[in-house]
Amino acid sequence: MIETALAKIKIILEEQVNRVNKIKEASTWINYQTLDPLIIGVCPGDGIGPEICAQAEFVLKELLHEETKANRIQFKLIEGLTLENRVKNLTAIPTDVLDEIKSCHVILKGPTTTPQKGGAYPNIESANVAMRRELDLFANVRPIRIPELCIDWCFFRENTEDLYTLGSRGFAVNSDLSIDFRVISAPGTERIARLAFEYAKNNQKKRVTVVTKSNVVKATDGLFSEVAHNVAKEYEAFGITLDEWYIDIMTAKLLDPARRADFQVMILPNLYGDILTDEAAQIQGGVGTAGSANIGKSCAMFEAIHGSAPRMVTEGRARYADPSSMIKAASMLLAHIGKTELAEKLDMAMDICCDFAPKVKITGKADGATAQEFAQYLLAILKDQNLKQTWQQYIIK
Repeated sequence: MIETALAKIKIILEEQVNRVNKIKEASTWINYQTLDPLIIGVCPGDGIGPEICAQAEFVLKELLHEETKANRIQFKLIEGLTLENRVKNLTAIPTDVLDEIKSCHVILKGPTTTPQKGGAYPNIESANVAMRRELDLFANVRPIRIPELCIDWCFFRENTEDLYTLGSRGFAVNSDLSIDFRVISAPGTERIARLAFEYAKNNQKKRVTVVTKSNVVKATDGLFSEVAHNVAKEYEAFGITLDEWYIDIMTAKLLDPARRADFQVMILPNLYGDILTDEAAQIQGGVGTAGSANIGKSCAMFEAIHGSAPRMVTEGRARYADPSSMIKAASMLLAHIGKTELAEKLDMAMDICCDFAPKVKITGKADGATAQEFAQYLLAILKDQNLKQTWQQYIIK
């Protein structure tokens, strides 16, 4: 029994050592300005994914009309990332679908369902986890901005390690004992910490916070903390400071009106980042309001932070799903490929539509607008020739 478990652990350790060695190999960042054409893959996913992803794609195509007309940017629809197709192939991402994804430079991805163990579907791995691993999308970046509360947070969640990366590889040693694996590496932590500090430097942020439980989880969280502090020393000359908060008290401090506006940039291992960014999104207005970026050196994927909401589908409410999260992910995609002015324009229009002057209300039910109606409303705001002045008037108010 123990010998069998040790043999499984040995295989996992060998795989992880090889993975870490690959991280250490030198690689360069893709230059999106040199791509002709730049290919945007669109993966609608399942559940409410096709509904909300379609609206984000619609907005993107409107904003990138000139580039697509000139064939400098191409959109590629990738439809095989549905739960049914993944179950049929008994894999998180079927091989042909993964090949299509890898042929793109950036991905706009709708939510995908991950079957629960013991449920009606086979226990296949999360498509998100698999995609992050296969494309080495090591940074999950989630901004939260609430101007009226003076909140402007940006979370840098490590994406390829911690509990999730081996979440499907745990096993029962016997009927009384199960084992899962948590992996933190120095190279994996160093690159997420450096990306966070570069963001702070480039965006005039002076405070970075690393979130751990290193007082208790000393080996893995201890390493994450140590590496973050080492990277921080390189940025002291830019006036950027690093502090450390434990995950349990950090969840409380994000709710503390006297303290929360002081936080700016946060670095977190995978699980803590998942939990804390959902809490932050709820403060902003709910998980349906937040988008996220999954960034690697050669590819990036942009998505909502919430799941596929299968209940909305079974209840016939998918068309009423809020597309805000996917549209905000589309804004992050624009910024990532260098279309910063378009991204800022979309952000201002979203502020007006969602926070300042909402004339179309999404409720998730038939008493509210559909996702398509919201996108049409947003497009009308985007066409306002005085959009920036309109937005500034609301900010001043």
